[in-house]
Formats: sequence, C-alpha cells, structure tokens
Amino acid sequence: MTRTSFRTRTLLLALTLCPLLPGVASAQVVAPGPQLQGERCSVEGLMDSIRNGLKSNSEAYKKYMKTLLRESAVTLPDGELRAAFERETDPVMAEHLAAAMVARTERGADPEAIKAVAKRALEERDPAVRAATVRSMRRTSALESTDGAYEKLVRDASPEVRQEAATNIVEDIQQVYAGFHGPASDAAVSAAAAATDPKVTSKILGNMDTQKISAESAGKIQSLLRSEDAEVRKAAALALGGVPAEQMASARQSVLAMYRDETDAGVRKALLQSIAQLGFIGAIPELQRLRSTDPSLAPEIDAWIRVLSLDLQEWNLILREKQRLQQVP
Repeated sequence: MTRTSFRTRTLLLALTLCPLLPGVASAQVVAPGPQLQGERCSVEGLMDSIRNGLKSNSEAYKKYMKTLLRESAVTLPDGELRAAFERETDPVMAEHLAAAMVARTERGADPEAIKAVAKRALEERDPAVRAATVRSMRRTSALESTDGAYEKLVRDASPEVRQEAATNIVEDIQQVYAGFHGPASDAAVSAAAAATDPKVTSKILGNMDTQKISAESAGKIQSLLRSEDAEVRKAAALALGGVPAEQMASARQSVLAMYRDETDAGVRKALLQSIAQLGFIGAIPELQRLRSTDPSLAPEIDAWIRVLSLDLQEWNLILREKQRLQQVP
C-alpha cells in the first residue's frame, strides 16, 4: 500500500467518525424549547371555549365543541360541574352541562348525576331550560334510572318539554334498548298512559316495540283503545299487534271487539294490521269475517289476506310485501 493511499483512507475514516466525537456531537444538539406547563382542566375553561366555539362558521368545529365537555366529563371535578350546571341559565349551555353530568352516570363515574339532571328538568321554571335539560338525557339509560321522571315530564305544562320527553322515550327504546328490554318498555308504556297530551301518547305508542312488555303494560294499552282521541286509539291498536305471546290472545279479543264499533277509518286500518300481526296466516278467517263490516275497507282486508296467504314467517317481510303489492298498478 502506498503512503498516499494510506493517508487517504485515514482521512475518510476520520470524517466518518466525526459525528461520534463528543466535541462534534455537542455542536449537533438542538437548543431546548420552552418548558411545557401543565394546566388543570376546569369546567369554566371548557365552557368559555364552548361559548367561543359555537360562534364559529365551521359546523364541524361546532360539532366538536358540542362533544368536548361531554367527553371530558369523567375527568372534571364533580362539585365544580354540578355547581356550574345549577347556576347556568342559558338553555344551550345548560344542555351541554347536563349532558356532561349524564355522561358521568353512563360511564359509571357518578350514578346520582343523571338524577340531578332529571330533578332540574322537573323543577326548573324556564321551559326552554327544562326542554334543553330533557334533551341532554336522550339515548341514555334515563328511562330506567330517573325514578319515573318521564311520567311527570310527559305532563309538563310546556308542549315543547312534553314533546322532547316523548322523543327521548321513542329514541331510547329504539336506539338504546332495541325493544328487547322489558323494564324500559314498561316504563315507556307507563309514561304514554300517564300523559294527558294525545300527541305525546300517540307518538310513544305509535313508534315503540312492545315485544317485551308485561301483562300490566298490555292492559294499559288496551285501556287506551277507549280513548276519545282517534290518534291515540290508532297508536294503541298498532302497539297491541306486537305484544308478547302471553298477551296475544287478550290483545286479539280486544282489537276484534273494537273493530265493529270503531267509526274512524284510520283506526280501523290500524286494527286490521294488529289483527294480521297477532295471527299471521291464522288471522285470515277473522279478516274474512270482517269484510262485510265496512265495505270501504274490503280492499284493505283483501290485501292483508293475499299477503298472509304467502305464509311468510317474519313480520317485517309481511309488511314489506304488503306495501309492494299495494304499489303495483
């Protein structure tokens, strides 16, 4: 090896090892940035952020701000959150705070928080705040965990509060329980029966699944067949069509007996649907006997007979097929 070649290789090795030498390495270090300071998450701070965020033109950002407080609920100081909720008078912000308290119950942090929300919904003087507080309990366990609060909320002096309560009940049964939890369904029926507003009663019964209700609840629905309001009678008739097997015989007798005396065409159509649902293919003889009661509804009865004759085993398939047949010219 020549002396020149040896010097060249030595120089290259030195250049390669330079970054590893202490003196050179120190020159490569980036200067440290400012030290981050921890900040305590407070209810007031979050509320200020939400108030500012709701002024934004971005719907996505406003949606984010609406969920921010609820998602932070478990980590917030309980006393501070409750105090803020109790003194808040703006309906929008009261709903956010109430939703945060409900979230604490739903996530196992505080089983009493949702009851405090229900208590204010019942006692608050401002109907707008009452309605907002009721909305905060939507799609939660409030139907079961608020000690019968909904039976009082559906009789609220404010129509808005009554309708918000009815919407909560319907969405809870459909979205939270999917109609498969008897106690929740029974609570819904009790609220519907307790309501003095026909719109509330018909909204609840006309949009709920009754497949898991008790015999007592089935009896309450049957009593509503005698309501003076046609929409309530219609909703009750539809609700009876889906009762459990143990209540089907009694329900069938009630709707059959009612059909002959009912004068409202819409209610009679609901009764026919209930009869079909309670009997499936076995309801055909009963439907045939009813054809002469009201000749104007003979085509409706014939449509049910045609569909039931297909002997489909799922009610949703029967409904879909009936709709299809009636759409065919």
